[in-house]
Amino acid sequence: MNPLGPFAPRPAEAEGPAPGAIPGLRGAPVRTPIRSGGPHTGPTMWPAILGRLLTRQMWIELYGLPGYGLTLAGALTGGKATALAATPRDFRPADATLGKALLDGRFTLAGVSLEVAAPEDPWDRPSPSRSFAVDLHAFAWLPALMLQGDRGAREALRLTLAWADHFTRWSPFAWEPGILARRVFNLSCAARRMGGVATEVERLRLCDILARQGRQLLRPPGGLAGKAERMIAAALAGCVLAGPPGVSIRKAALSRLNGALRVTVQGDGGHASRNPEAGLSLLLDLLTLDDALSQLSEPLSEAAAGAIQRLTSALRVQTLPDGRLTSFQGGGPSKADLVAAARAHDDWTQSPGAQAPLAGLVGGLRRIHGSLLTVIADTGALSHGAWGEAACAQPLALEVCCGKDRLITGCGWTPRAGDRQGLRLTPAHTTLTLGEISLGDPLGGWKGDLLGPRMIGRPIHVTNEHREGEGAVWLELEHDGWAVPFGLLHQRRLYLDQRLDELRAEERLHPAPGHEEDVRAIAAPYAVRFHLEPGVQASLARDRRSILLRGHSGRGWWFRTDGPDVAIEPSVHIDDGLTRRSLQIVVRGSARTDAETRIRWKLSPAGAAGDPV
Repeated sequence: MNPLGPFAPRPAEAEGPAPGAIPGLRGAPVRTPIRSGGPHTGPTMWPAILGRLLTRQMWIELYGLPGYGLTLAGALTGGKATALAATPRDFRPADATLGKALLDGRFTLAGVSLEVAAPEDPWDRPSPSRSFAVDLHAFAWLPALMLQGDRGAREALRLTLAWADHFTRWSPFAWEPGILARRVFNLSCAARRMGGVATEVERLRLCDILARQGRQLLRPPGGLAGKAERMIAAALAGCVLAGPPGVSIRKAALSRLNGALRVTVQGDGGHASRNPEAGLSLLLDLLTLDDALSQLSEPLSEAAAGAIQRLTSALRVQTLPDGRLTSFQGGGPSKADLVAAARAHDDWTQSPGAQAPLAGLVGGLRRIHGSLLTVIADTGALSHGAWGEAACAQPLALEVCCGKDRLITGCGWTPRAGDRQGLRLTPAHTTLTLGEISLGDPLGGWKGDLLGPRMIGRPIHVTNEHREGEGAVWLELEHDGWAVPFGLLHQRRLYLDQRLDELRAEERLHPAPGHEEDVRAIAAPYAVRFHLEPGVQASLARDRRSILLRGHSGRGWWFRTDGPDVAIEPSVHIDDGLTRRSLQIVVRGSARTDAETRIRWKLSPAGAAGDPV
């Protein structure tokens, strides 16, 4: 019996280019350059560029005026804040060891450390990296410090007041809307504990600091893409501040939150950015807001309650058997305890059938499963505009879990690795590339600085068909991203035998209707990549067509293909913003642009009869 089942091997295609390594891995040569497959700036982007140019400097000039801070003091919006009310619960788990290190003056943020022993502070010295500076000004260190009792609360108060000494006046970085929202969120959850160890003067100043920043969140700029997160943070500040100042901020934020949630949370629970980690973060923020409002005996709006329900349902599908998220479209796997914290309120996890494998389609991500195999496929198109600032050019990308072992994944790029934009390109994901071209590019240069590193390129149309029955699942996907440069469509056919826990697949390149006369008949080099999770072992068998994979559990799985050239090559993987070395399987060959090409591969448990040696 042929080991590839119904996908029998065909004669080998001509040899492709020499194997290379994915861009971004230090010390690994790249023999074939990665090129863009789309325009760098579409004509529809110029209105956004011109609009941002006209308004950005205006806000900088306005907010930088010496008297601007007086407009945040509250004289016309409920008065000056003088007392604290609610104590919102941050459902995100915090690391107590980081808090202990902070008491010793060691800040470890975004994988980088900075020694600043008290009574000094980190605000008047350069940060070791931009990511460190973002976390520092977002007060990402505050939850861990608050686990250290009164001593931690006093140190948090000292650092907060020191921050205000340096940054009371608006500045483009420290008061950037995204950073400001996270700082207000973290400060709101800790404010009452900090107020409990403060003097009367310090407490009044703390209230004023929180009120000013909460009011700033209600003002432009900001944009629709992060509006829900900003309004939640502002509403939290309004819950924490007592009296008319808190009421005015809270009402204004909650009235704007409902519309923002309708745009941000899709009907199936997917985040508008298609980033699973963004949906997880938004769900945790909403749970904290619900807790704060309940302390004030105020109900959550129907729009917010519905968003929680939809995000929770989506999270079930996006959580893999290892307890972490699937990694697509700029979202990392996150940590299992963080995902568990977001799912703790979910009644479904307590139901008798909660342990049954899930299948479904959320945010363009299709999940299918067997008893051991779990497969996630990206069946959606790129998010555009401001929603695409973390998007990745990965049409038809796959992620595969074998038991609890995540074997096949992508490079895992997230915005925390903003200096490694090359890992957002098509070769950095488990999909097929032609001519080492990427189907999208992050916006760079002054345009990227202005609009953010949104992904741009030609629109890609993706179709998918899903069928189930008789112990098997069939998934057929196709996209037209290669139609313009090569006149070809890429079809990925997946057949999951649920009884044998065997995944059989076929990559099919065939001429795109209507493009026959636009493209010259050539042999285009292709590469089908399968990026492996760091720590996964890969051994090439003597038949040069089979590779034995072993995950962290030690269980073996055979990867087999009829591709003309199969190699195990170095790759990289982003883990919480840090780069880790990993491996990738690369199947190379060439495809004629005027004919059909098929590449078959299969993943099955090791130990079956007929295994290669």
